[in-house]
Amino acid sequence: MLQSVAVAPKKLADYRPIVGEEAVEELRSLAAPLRGARILHVNATAFGGGVAEILYTLVPLMRDVGLDAHWQVISGEEEFFNVTKAIHNGLQGMDVPFTEEMRRIYERYNRLNAERFEGDYDIVVVHDPQPAALVRYTGGKGGKVWVWRCHIDTSTPNPAFWEFLLDLIRPYDAHIFTMQEFVGPGLESKHLAIIPPSIDPLSDKNAPMDDGEIEAIVSGFGVDLSRPLLLQVSRFDPWKDPLGVIDAYRLVKREFSGAQLALVGSMASDDPEGWFYCDRTLRHAGEDFDIFVLHNFHGVGAREVNAFQRAADVVIQKSTREGFGLVVTEALWKGKPVVGGRAGGIPLQVIDGETGFLVESVEECAQKALYLLRHPEKAKEMGQKGKEHVRRNFLITRHLRDYLELFRTLLRC
Repeated sequence: MLQSVAVAPKKLADYRPIVGEEAVEELRSLAAPLRGARILHVNATAFGGGVAEILYTLVPLMRDVGLDAHWQVISGEEEFFNVTKAIHNGLQGMDVPFTEEMRRIYERYNRLNAERFEGDYDIVVVHDPQPAALVRYTGGKGGKVWVWRCHIDTSTPNPAFWEFLLDLIRPYDAHIFTMQEFVGPGLESKHLAIIPPSIDPLSDKNAPMDDGEIEAIVSGFGVDLSRPLLLQVSRFDPWKDPLGVIDAYRLVKREFSGAQLALVGSMASDDPEGWFYCDRTLRHAGEDFDIFVLHNFHGVGAREVNAFQRAADVVIQKSTREGFGLVVTEALWKGKPVVGGRAGGIPLQVIDGETGFLVESVEECAQKALYLLRHPEKAKEMGQKGKEHVRRNFLITRHLRDYLELFRTLLRC
């Protein structure tokens, strides 16, 4: 069978102080007709990236409201994940080749995973391109309803990749996208749902921290907290533009000579390209000892990311293409305005001039970072607005509500 992912129990009641009694009761009411429904989420990795982080909370909360929810991951070798990374990039518009050999590798691993698929579920939710062919190679067996959940922006894809994927996802009973604008050309869905991602405010990455712990963690990596700190948290990926962030930092440093930059990421098992872009980032940083390039192999986990986001004076997410950008949500939840690229789901979160700034160039990124450094009171005010924006729109409880409403529609209950 596919590899099952163990998740720790979570209680919806624990979120009551954050979202209120009314929201909690609404969720329990929505879930009541679904009690006992067997739900399976399938994706490519149990760690690294926003999908896994969401499922670590979403699955146990589904269980807590009465669903029989499970999470499994597919298996694959490096050749498979090299292909799926190319597919990911191609679907976001990158001009990369799609060869017959790539197609064969993708199909072979999906066929192997389909052979390992076991169980009988009311709804199977398949996340992203990596396992998208499961419905084809299982013949739809094992699930009464199959849902494909896309976490990336397919609005202007490389046609070769999109035509390949479109043929695979047409058989699904429903499709979920983050934004209406992300739906790729020519997809005629039996049921199309728009569900933005979310964060868990009680997770290690987002729960409150005291100042002493923040200082101990961040200074432990060599950062001087008496000087300004710029931060970007993201995978090492060309779409996140870490090289552009370094260039913007260098412009900031002309006026704030003590400025520091931390680029904090994670290396996921389904992203072999990450090491290549991490190396490129290190080369671009050169011997500037005020640039800190850190990831999970340095011992940077959820708690460390939390500390860095709370310690930063300016949080940047200079993406040129973006699915949603949960790292933006995380920073806003911590009361930090974000300087973000005008891409993907970032404008849903960064209301330009209110919860941060939207930028389209290195120079603009540097200018807005300088503004926040020069106007700390304004930055604080924007951060407070950002936190409330997240509370209303991008917490896991809203995400759970959207899924429950979708499941009720699909199962007609």
